[in-house]
Amino acid sequence: MKNPGNKPRAGAVRKGRKGPQVGSGGQGRQALEGRKPTPKAEDRPYHPAGKRKAAAERFEAAGGKKKAPGAAGSGGSRAGAPTGSRQARSPKSSDESEMVTGRNSVLEALRAKIPVTTLYMAARIEFDDRVKEILQIATSRGVPILEVMRPELDRLAGFDSVHQGVALKVPPYDYAHPMELLDTVISRGQVPLLVALDGITDPRNLGAIIRSVAAFGGQGVIVPQRRSVGLTASAWKTSAGAAARTPVAMASNLTQTIKAYKERGVFVLGLDGGGDVSLPKLQLAKEPVLLVVGSEGKGLSRLVTENCDAVVSIPISSSTESLNAGIAASVTLYEISKLRAQK
Repeated sequence: MKNPGNKPRAGAVRKGRKGPQVGSGGQGRQALEGRKPTPKAEDRPYHPAGKRKAAAERFEAAGGKKKAPGAAGSGGSRAGAPTGSRQARSPKSSDESEMVTGRNSVLEALRAKIPVTTLYMAARIEFDDRVKEILQIATSRGVPILEVMRPELDRLAGFDSVHQGVALKVPPYDYAHPMELLDTVISRGQVPLLVALDGITDPRNLGAIIRSVAAFGGQGVIVPQRRSVGLTASAWKTSAGAAARTPVAMASNLTQTIKAYKERGVFVLGLDGGGDVSLPKLQLAKEPVLLVVGSEGKGLSRLVTENCDAVVSIPISSSTESLNAGIAASVTLYEISKLRAQK
């Protein structure tokens, strides 16, 4: 018979998978003591107050001055701003660079010595004379050349772009002033032939018009600052490199620019389907001309139409409602160049 005095006391034996274990040994002591005091908000690194404190410490360590109570970031009101309002952030600086894609466009851009940032070339690209000249010019100008895989080049150029294995990163276009553009043409002893766009929003139309201006003896293109497309990468691509040698000016107010051109002796011809002058009978083409092209849908705006010396129309088949703006400009520029050649 066992001695009752040697029997383990109730609760002293903890049963587990490995058999009975005697005593707890203080394993649950921390749980019995309860939780410690909650840290202050500013002492918790994940709390907004803790993040503000860490930022202030970094600011002081960098040599900045500690902000006084009530300054921005302390929760108090700011000078010059209503209590509880957030201070307006300065606009984030975005990269406005454009990508010029395609071998012809890249080669023409490099030949024209436009400012460029980087030349991207696809790995294992098939070399031809254009690629060799692109590499030669880029190397001589010290342009950084990066070899990338085709998926990366697709992403940089845009998945809807046919880059042909080359792409050129160029800074934002530096637009000329409309009056300076006119002065430059006159100083060369040339008869001005310029094209202004009214409401053209498709960059492919802009690129096609720039290409036609270069092909038929024009000296430049004018785009309004508002409600009009600028010289984007798509326009560069469509121009097939003509944008590199044909200056583009930007007018803050197209109507005022038209009036200023008229004061300088330039005839302003509006291109519209309902014009009162047929293109083959156009005689003003031999004089200094500013051709204004409207959008395919709305045509010329009212103020622009009122300030034109004449509104010219292209005779087309009655079964066709209208022509694309780029095609209409090309036909008109060809007719003007033909009339000038006869002179």
